[in-house]
Amino acid sequence: MSKTRPSNVVLLLREAYLRLNDLVVTRLEEAGHADVRPAHAAVFQFLDDDGTTVSTLAQRARMTKQAMAQLVEHLESHQYVERVPDPGDRRAKLVVVTSRGREVLDIAQSLVPDVEGLVTSIIGAQRTKAMRADLEKIRQADLTL
Repeated sequence: MSKTRPSNVVLLLREAYLRLNDLVVTRLEEAGHADVRPAHAAVFQFLDDDGTTVSTLAQRARMTKQAMAQLVEHLESHQYVERVPDPGDRRAKLVVVTSRGREVLDIAQSLVPDVEGLVTSIIGAQRTKAMRADLEKIRQADLTL
């Protein structure tokens, strides 16, 4: 008999995110981007249009530089991103999205209305609107324990 894990709001938010994100990953696979996994969202989500250093990506994603470098290396080896010299710092390299990576971003962005529509079909328009407002409050709040 398996033990049921306790449920709390953080776990519920994470599980909901993972389930919805799986839908996006499945669509990416269907479009020929099976090399892009859920963890790679940490790269794509935080890339600036003109490029971003691995250190900055890691800081934004709240992960180690080494872990971010591994994600970038994978995406670079599959031609979703490339590293180019930083014009403002000769010692640094910027991670920039390639045309193949742009296709991934475009597919993911095009799915936002479908994913939000699915959420609305499950909990209703008013609750979706309220949830969005509540999540925004949490995101903007000064959080301390």
